[in-house]
Amino acid sequence: MTQELTGADIVVRCLAEEGVEHVFGYPGGAVLYIYDAIFKQDKFQHILVRHEQAAIHAADAYSRSSEKVGVAIVTSGPGVTNAVTGLATAYMDSIPMVIISGQVPSTAIGQDAFQECDTVGITRPCVKHNFLVKDVKDLAETMKKAFFIATTGRPGPVLVDIPKDITTHTCAYEYPQTLEMRSYKPVDKGHAGQIRKAVQLLLSAERPMIYTGGGVILANASPELNKLVDRLGYPCTNTLMGLGAYPASSERFVGMPGMHGTYEANMAMQHCDVLIAIGARFDDRVIGNPKHFASHPRKIIHIDIDPSSISKRVKVDIPIVGNVRDVLQELNAQLDAAEAQGTKPNAAALSQWWGQISEWRGRECLKYPTSREVIKPQSVVETLWKVTDGDAFITSDVGQHQMWAAQYYGFDKPRRWINSGGLGTMGVGLPYAMGVQMANPDATVACITGEASIQMCIQELATCKQYHLTPKIILLNNRFLGMVRQWQQIDYGSRYSESYMDSLPDFTKLAESFGHVGMKIENPNDVEGAMREAFAMKDRLVFMNFLTDQTENVWPMVKAGKGLTEMLLGSEDL
Repeated sequence: MTQELTGADIVVRCLAEEGVEHVFGYPGGAVLYIYDAIFKQDKFQHILVRHEQAAIHAADAYSRSSEKVGVAIVTSGPGVTNAVTGLATAYMDSIPMVIISGQVPSTAIGQDAFQECDTVGITRPCVKHNFLVKDVKDLAETMKKAFFIATTGRPGPVLVDIPKDITTHTCAYEYPQTLEMRSYKPVDKGHAGQIRKAVQLLLSAERPMIYTGGGVILANASPELNKLVDRLGYPCTNTLMGLGAYPASSERFVGMPGMHGTYEANMAMQHCDVLIAIGARFDDRVIGNPKHFASHPRKIIHIDIDPSSISKRVKVDIPIVGNVRDVLQELNAQLDAAEAQGTKPNAAALSQWWGQISEWRGRECLKYPTSREVIKPQSVVETLWKVTDGDAFITSDVGQHQMWAAQYYGFDKPRRWINSGGLGTMGVGLPYAMGVQMANPDATVACITGEASIQMCIQELATCKQYHLTPKIILLNNRFLGMVRQWQQIDYGSRYSESYMDSLPDFTKLAESFGHVGMKIENPNDVEGAMREAFAMKDRLVFMNFLTDQTENVWPMVKAGKGLTEMLLGSEDL
């Protein structure tokens, strides 16, 4: 039998129907009826953050580190505008989320009411889709559509804007079990003929390259990718968003490509004769200058769920639209059939190609000078890998520390590396760690951050205390906006305009004031001991402030506008 429920109760019931276990949010006037309904239910836990931006970031990381949908609730006006950065971050990285926002009563919309803003208009460019619910009878179906749209096709955040009066209206409640949307029908299966062409091209390659992005992880296609790479024996590179899709410990992994990628990955990307791009989009930080990239002829296969991403920046020869996992399954099946008929990769040519890659590897582009006087940031990340056995969930903010984390923490599993790729959002690291730990309560979680980034959402240390969240904070503190300083050194004549942090808090006392453990590490000899001590405290958040070398830069580096092979490998190239 159907029940008469208020809109607020319908929202809560819909979340329960979708199996939601955690909701991140911050209450306000427009969502108080929803919060009253949350108080009366026991199906999911609400996590009260200290800023709406953190609610979206935490829900984002909750999704990235699991196969669940992140959910957040914010109020109208400033609640929504505070959430926009988190929405844009998730949208750029195609993260499935559902965000519920409050709105002023229907009769007040357009009247410049208190805490009113055009939520649909403001968020339209940075969500996959958004809804304004105008009738309580549409609410259950709209919620169903939100979860469906967020998780199918190319995933992304979906926002449901609900006027306050809609949450008080009542109607008969029934949650749709199935959904048919005439205007939205994403394709999952790739075209068999195109996949057949891709198999033929792959098997004929003499200098092949497998280039994968975050789409592999979002599609849970790592097993299929591993099978493809290992059976063919071809070199594989994972983008920043794709790290962990193929294990970094494998000899076939040539490192990350792009602006701060390895010499061998970039050279192989540029000089291969057949490139297969899987769930990647040839963005500017990966291929550099498109004209330079196109200067070496190669055949390109591109697999992506989003047809608009194919041939957007780089013209490809064999486009395959479909879910990465489904396409790779079919690709592997066709490779099985081809091998059964005796068609195999060119072993002699492949051996010669690996010889060339080994020569590039010999440049040891990630080697850095060690020091007994000052802590090198790279060594902190390497030590973290050692102390956690390479098996932690690592969140990061954005900047030099992010690149060092990507370069020196070898990810062997998917969904372990949680960072803002496309938008490059500072401040995400701590709320990301919160979301990761809520989704993976028994896991080891570490946040690698900088002294500038951590201060953007540092109030979330209070949220961690309230909900007994115990990530370990690895602060690589160089007293600079590190990446800005690096660019100013290289491109702006070492004019360090507003990039030095002149007044920093005592992070040890700050962490302690929130009820956590604080540490300050200044001596390179103390790095491993401090870290082991911190990770032994399973039930405490430990904030480790590592004072690192202020002059250290991230190498290799491809400057903006340059080509992949025009890398700076160190200060000697300046």
